[in-house]
Amino acid sequence: MVLPFQSVNAMLEAKSNNAALETSISADQPQDPSVSTRLDRQPRNVPYSVYTKAEKWTLVGMVAVAGLFSPLPANIYFPAIPTLAAVFDKSIEDINLTVTIYLAMQGCSPMLWGPLSDRYGRRPLFLICLLILVGSCVGLALCPTSAFWLLLLLRAVQSGGCASMIALGAGLIGDIATGDERGGFFGWFNLGPMLAPCIGPALGGVLSEHLGWRSIFWFLTIFSAACFAMILFFLPETMRALAGNGSLSPGGLLWRPLTPIIGRASSAQCTTQEEKPSSKPTSTNPFKLLIYPDIILTLTYTGIVYAVNYTITSTISSSYTATYPYLSETLIGICYLSTGVGMVLGSTITGKLLDQDYARIKRRHCGIATSDTGDDSSSIEESKFPIEYARLRMIPVLLVVFVASVVGWGWSIQAKANISVPLVLQVILGYTSISILNATMTLMIDLIKQQSSGVIACTNLVRCSLAAILVSLIDKATQAIGYGWTYTILGGLCSLLLVCIYVEIRKGPKWRINRVKSHHTVGG
Repeated sequence: MVLPFQSVNAMLEAKSNNAALETSISADQPQDPSVSTRLDRQPRNVPYSVYTKAEKWTLVGMVAVAGLFSPLPANIYFPAIPTLAAVFDKSIEDINLTVTIYLAMQGCSPMLWGPLSDRYGRRPLFLICLLILVGSCVGLALCPTSAFWLLLLLRAVQSGGCASMIALGAGLIGDIATGDERGGFFGWFNLGPMLAPCIGPALGGVLSEHLGWRSIFWFLTIFSAACFAMILFFLPETMRALAGNGSLSPGGLLWRPLTPIIGRASSAQCTTQEEKPSSKPTSTNPFKLLIYPDIILTLTYTGIVYAVNYTITSTISSSYTATYPYLSETLIGICYLSTGVGMVLGSTITGKLLDQDYARIKRRHCGIATSDTGDDSSSIEESKFPIEYARLRMIPVLLVVFVASVVGWGWSIQAKANISVPLVLQVILGYTSISILNATMTLMIDLIKQQSSGVIACTNLVRCSLAAILVSLIDKATQAIGYGWTYTILGGLCSLLLVCIYVEIRKGPKWRINRVKSHHTVGG
């Protein structure tokens, strides 16, 4: 009697999982009525994406490499700032303007490129932005030292070209990944943009010390040109309004890879293909997302954590030079790698934990929700899933550890502790910061699925703006009250975010359901 009983349980569980899968697929479909009508006529076994797991990881890996170029040009020449001040005959404060200008453009430009990618596709925008990046890097490498204004202008153009890589990559993940796997993919993708501030200064220190400051920009030229070639040859268009679940092939060279090897086998084996929408996809002004309270809260703690962590990263060079004067440019650059070690660990571990938490909580929720809901609308049913709790459950503990590390790092620098102390704390800072950002940015895509590039553009605007403000003030603060009290204040500010997280978990589902019911949602 045991075996039949287990078989019945297995059948019931399979039926429940299939219902949950159908709900997830339906909720993730485009909101365009013409598209929805066509999807309604198709069998329910159409996969959300035709790409295999390995192909999805390959796609995410490609855009993660492209994502390196969002922060890399801003950080790779940190160790060369004193050299640039000497050759351009400017003060350190004047050279720091190039960092401020870069951050300002990094925050603003995705608000243009993100919505365009939600309308015209991911691939064309990747190619255009990388082309702008290659041209600006060539200009910077050839910039005469008598034209400081040209250095500032080219830095702005450089940032305008490469800053949108994070928003574009996030859009691709939203196209190919369901909620059950989105956390792991975003953790892998975010590793690129978050590692750049750590490996960039180490690489820049070596290049500047041995080959001169111009070699930094020649390296960026070669690296970005190689990335452009990779996107041109291999990256397919993934935007669902153009490519469906990947089984469609949009017309035009801008939307088709020159070597279409990814997704070919999956599309050939797909028995049912989606039809191409008759109407063009539409983009929405991302500023409109800022009226939603759950989006504002998520942007708040994402932006503050990023800004505080970026401020520490940007001041490692100056603080270590003053505290440990025996370090060369190369060794100071190597000190950044400890943060990178923490980020690699955090991105790998937290991404898997996010997916496991999501799957476990969704299974438990679906087992309860199917019996107590009277609404058979898939979008409403999906909105009732407590996704805020699933994504943010680990954040309070990570935030407490992050705050302790911020405060400890400041006092270790002020006390001139053994260099191993701040280096170990940087590992912890790297782990906790990228874990928090992975969770919150994955949540942003979950909340606004059909405008994933736009919502990440909003994230970029907030976090880069806050980082620019903190970087411009940090030197004056440390000179006035010292490193210890400066980072104690910043740590205290971060600790207040626990209230925001609690409110988001409690109130977020209600706000989201109201948004869906009132038809103000853009895609979730």
